[in-house]
Amino acid sequence: MNKRWESFQNSTQYRFVPYIMAGDPCEEATIELSLALQECGAAALELGVPYSDPLADGPVIQRAGMRGLGQNMTLEKTITLVSKLRERGLKIPVIIFTYYNLLLQLGENRFVTLAEENGVDGLLVPDLPYEESSYLREMCSNRHLALISLVAPTTHEDKLHKLSKEAQGFLYCISSLGVTGVRSEFRDGLSAFLHAARLNANVPVLVGFGLSSREQIQQFEETSDGFIVGSAIVNKIESLEKQLMSNREEAIMEFKHFIDSLLPVYSR
Repeated sequence: MNKRWESFQNSTQYRFVPYIMAGDPCEEATIELSLALQECGAAALELGVPYSDPLADGPVIQRAGMRGLGQNMTLEKTITLVSKLRERGLKIPVIIFTYYNLLLQLGENRFVTLAEENGVDGLLVPDLPYEESSYLREMCSNRHLALISLVAPTTHEDKLHKLSKEAQGFLYCISSLGVTGVRSEFRDGLSAFLHAARLNANVPVLVGFGLSSREQIQQFEETSDGFIVGSAIVNKIESLEKQLMSNREEAIMEFKHFIDSLLPVYSR
């Protein structure tokens, strides 16, 4: 575990982890948005890789992926982008969110080598089953990268126990079934699921998928160690696309105001 993860895991704050798409709407905007998120109190950053056939992404993130692809953003370019983020002052952990097909195309060995060289801290692969992840998990561990585990309300009790205990970085608890996207309400039993995940986890337990308001986030203060926001943030970036390309300073100010309005006071 590197120093960035140590700081993340030892934090006493309610952790905020945002998701944005690399290259949306351009590389420089991604850098400035990432720095703005850190300034607003992000404890870590999920950096998505554009992909033409995402399985877990709703329409908002799919459109962001298409904008990223339009900028010729690839997995390898996303990894090297992290090095640029570090040069510009990003100090929080960065988790690459990508699909397994892109990892296979690049090569798992090349990925972990590049990730270590460019300051990446973790990897999240939503379409890689835990049962088939041991090889990649070992490779990541040897390079001090956290392979983030996903669990859902439908995860069997025995498997939830095992994944919670073995989780690296943080345990990602999915609040809702289906693809990503803003939701107005969450299923019954979610609090019990989060409680069960925390019983055995040796890392912070974060809840994500669908959170889009301060009120929703506050619902989970007692049952989780932090939260992940993706679609609501990506949707805001989409609304600012033109300004981010032409009047970026003003757009970043509006973006930071939006993030501040989203976050509970205690997560900053």
